[in-house]
Amino acid sequence: MNLLLITLDQFRGDALSVAGHPVARTPNLDRLACEGVRFSRHYAQSAPCGPGRASLYTGLYQMTHRVVANGTPLDARFDNLAKAARRAGYDPTLFGYTDQALDPRLAAGPGDPRLVSYESVLPGFDEGLHLPMGDLAPWLAHLRERGHETGDGGEAASLEALRGEPLRPAEDSLTAFLTDRLIAWLERQTRPWFVHLSHLRPHPPYGAAGVYAKVVDPGMLREPAAGPRERHPLHERLVREGAMAAPKEPAHLAGLRAQYFGMVAEVDAQLGRLWATLERLGAWSETLIIVSADHGEQLGDQGLIGKGGFFEASYHIPCLVRDPRPSAVRGVVVDAFTEAVDIFPTLCEAMDLTIPAQCDGRPLTPFLEGRAPPVWRSAAHWEWDWRSSLVRRDEGWGPDDRRAEARNLAVSRGAEAAYVHFASGEGLAFDLAAAPDWSAPLWDPARVLPQAQELLTWRATHLDRTWTGMLMEAGGIGRVPDLAPAWARGSGAV
Repeated sequence: MNLLLITLDQFRGDALSVAGHPVARTPNLDRLACEGVRFSRHYAQSAPCGPGRASLYTGLYQMTHRVVANGTPLDARFDNLAKAARRAGYDPTLFGYTDQALDPRLAAGPGDPRLVSYESVLPGFDEGLHLPMGDLAPWLAHLRERGHETGDGGEAASLEALRGEPLRPAEDSLTAFLTDRLIAWLERQTRPWFVHLSHLRPHPPYGAAGVYAKVVDPGMLREPAAGPRERHPLHERLVREGAMAAPKEPAHLAGLRAQYFGMVAEVDAQLGRLWATLERLGAWSETLIIVSADHGEQLGDQGLIGKGGFFEASYHIPCLVRDPRPSAVRGVVVDAFTEAVDIFPTLCEAMDLTIPAQCDGRPLTPFLEGRAPPVWRSAAHWEWDWRSSLVRRDEGWGPDDRRAEARNLAVSRGAEAAYVHFASGEGLAFDLAAAPDWSAPLWDPARVLPQAQELLTWRATHLDRTWTGMLMEAGGIGRVPDLAPAWARGSGAV
């Protein structure tokens, strides 16, 4: 069986027409949902890209993998989905990027160029085409061949080329270029493959390619969610300063949002080309496809754009899984809370591999087969660490200073309420039953306390357990079956 993992960067959970969005047009993603399973309450574990992807690739929460920013190294001791695919006999191949910073202990020396960028390739992947946002040189060369003026490479030239996408034909877009390269590669394959296609779009800059820049009428978009009337100090700071502050001019914000959904439409069209290729090659009925994202996008909700903070829009992401096997169900919507950490265990089971003991996530396999797991989570969780994104030059943190460690928060999002806990000890709760847009603070201690207890329990039960199930007695007994979660018993995952 072939395995295709697709991530769309900064992709909101509600940016699908099949999810009821009044403007988005995503017929090819809708097709995937109709032929597979759509997880409607799926959440990323952290933001921005590096931390979010670290959880997706390792099955670990941020409190364990500790990638807290773009540029924080990913500890080489952790297993990941590319390494697992190699154990299963695949040559896992990347088209796009993974945004994982190298463990410095693996560097060739202090002059290793991988030490000055967080855009290294996740260990285990072959490079079909590495195309990080910071240096889109292959695409820029392609544009010059097509008669467009660009720089040779580097961050400035790459960003300028992305900003110019609305002025060029959609056929010359970054998304089309990466899709072309993958299609050409697929046509050469003669054995089962594992591909990670990592599209940048709909990530900013907010400008859709060619005709897609005009497919969405800004006047057709709903108003952004206003958020709570009284803002938490962190929320107030984000709204008033920095990259997450939404444009104050309504027309500017509406145009930005229209361009975002134009990018969604273009990515969907390129995925349609990919679906057609898989069908033409006879691979559609032999390929497990997962489409998700690294994190979401605020799009003006709560006065913010981009990703970060504690509101749901930054973390609610799509998850579509089309399993070609006869046992899989079709056209099912799952409302249980699922998370990015569940993708790695799901892929492990698809490859008949033991789920690594490190994983915080759980396989989605029962849902794909139409079964209800005997044990499942009752809330989704995410974390945000802002020590690197909201730093003043005069703060002068030292090696023994714990102020940096207090710059993080964790969220428990249940069916009717959400609880935010700050490392400073402060808590904040929202009544989602009364106001799904997070505009109603929750003050009733009888309702807030269970939310806080749930979050504390979540952290206490997901501590690093690399060796916790091992006892060095009588030569070692392995992981204790009675301590394994119910979903893992008898599955070879213990």
